[in-house]
Amino acid sequence: MKALLSVYDKTGLEELASGLSDLGWELISSGGTSSALASAGIAHVEVAELTGAPEMLGGRVKTLHPVIHGGILADRSVPGHLADIESQGIGLIDLVVCNLYPFSSDPSIELIDVGGPTMVRAAAKNHSHVGVVVDPADYDVVLAELREHGYLSDPTRRRLARDAFAHTAAYDGAIVGWFDREADTAMLPPTIHLTLERAGSLRYGENPHQQGARYRIAGEHSWWDDVVQHGGKELSYLNLFDADAAWRLVHELPADGASEVAVAIIKHANACGASVADDLVTAYQRALEGDPLSAFGGVVAIGGRVTVAVAEAIGSGPQADVIIAPSYDDEALDLLSSKRKATRLLSAPSPEPIVRQYRGMGSSVLVQDADRFLLDPSTWEVATKVQPTDSQWRDLALAWKICARTTSNAIAIVNNGQAVGVGAGQSSRVVAAEIASSKAGSRAQGGAAASDAFFPFPDGLEVLANAGVSAVVQPGGSIRDGEVIAAAEVAGIAVVMAGGERHFRH
Repeated sequence: MKALLSVYDKTGLEELASGLSDLGWELISSGGTSSALASAGIAHVEVAELTGAPEMLGGRVKTLHPVIHGGILADRSVPGHLADIESQGIGLIDLVVCNLYPFSSDPSIELIDVGGPTMVRAAAKNHSHVGVVVDPADYDVVLAELREHGYLSDPTRRRLARDAFAHTAAYDGAIVGWFDREADTAMLPPTIHLTLERAGSLRYGENPHQQGARYRIAGEHSWWDDVVQHGGKELSYLNLFDADAAWRLVHELPADGASEVAVAIIKHANACGASVADDLVTAYQRALEGDPLSAFGGVVAIGGRVTVAVAEAIGSGPQADVIIAPSYDDEALDLLSSKRKATRLLSAPSPEPIVRQYRGMGSSVLVQDADRFLLDPSTWEVATKVQPTDSQWRDLALAWKICARTTSNAIAIVNNGQAVGVGAGQSSRVVAAEIASSKAGSRAQGGAAASDAFFPFPDGLEVLANAGVSAVVQPGGSIRDGEVIAAAEVAGIAVVMAGGERHFRH
């Protein structure tokens, strides 16, 4: 029995090679793998010795030879194949162990592997007779079967072949992505080649009867990979979805260069409470005051280390499904774990920016660049005679951020750094304004509001004015902007235009 070993990742290589050698297998290798085996004192035959052809072109050509690929591809059930092999003096290869250069880590022409993928695909194609291993995690499985039976079972060879094709598909997809990025980062390419690898199972999907799992783009690192769960139940689909929304929002809320800290409370991916303050206890309390009823069973994102004081504040509040923060004091963790046994306690790094978004529609997928804030509030233009005060400018900027991350149609009302009313996911902008105003109550008085899209008629703005809102930011661009501004002048409130920048979210 012969095994061809050619791996970039040499994790477990020595143990695998020793195990195969102990079982009487003949080992074939080349390049760096051969050097590693030689250093470990493991007997093997070099590919160049087997083929009679030295490595050439700086190592680009090593295994691309009929002696190698004939030995891998021969179908042992076809007499003609065996006759060809015998006539050419080619030995059969029964196992191929190969993993590829880590292209995604340092993309370049020289890291585009040719011989490796060719060997892997050849072995996977002929998996009825040949085993192929691309993941060091499978070495123990392979050795265990070989020790017990002397061969790999059909199901194992089929599963390994499936993993091998997934390995080369991900590799090719990474190369295509690199070409696309090199060509024009602003363009959506004619084809997109995503390989997703399962990063973790979930308790269930959106509902208990649905399966759920978290996948990541192969070769890329997600901030979720570094999240540590300290307590609580297993995470579900919506726990991750809402926690992601909360964690991203809490990182966006503080103004650039400000010393303030933020807390966001999320329910169904929308903010039911959010606040910026000088300290986290105050920020949490004010975020909770925004909508304490909706906060029950939500996600609490804390924009700083959770101390005992912060933990006591959270512990005295409503039950949260998830609490996510950068870190916790040990005493704070103990306190939250004892008071909130079912709550998932997560510590997490800062989230990486979203570059591209995908949304499935059956066999179609919508793709877009991620939404981002294009214009600084300093570029906004006041469209009314009434000018916002300094505190209202601050609240307008905060309301704008919250509104942009709220399901459309959306209205957000902020007063003194605190979200006091959010109207989300309405088919009517007037109704969104009514919901936000109703939740805000008297707290809307003197506050600032944001609308994720322009007011098509004055009625939505009039709802906010009647609730006591004193300043409103909206994209502008409606054919009735003049009517809306006139209504604002009558009501004596300021209207700020955000340069036509809209933030629909569905």
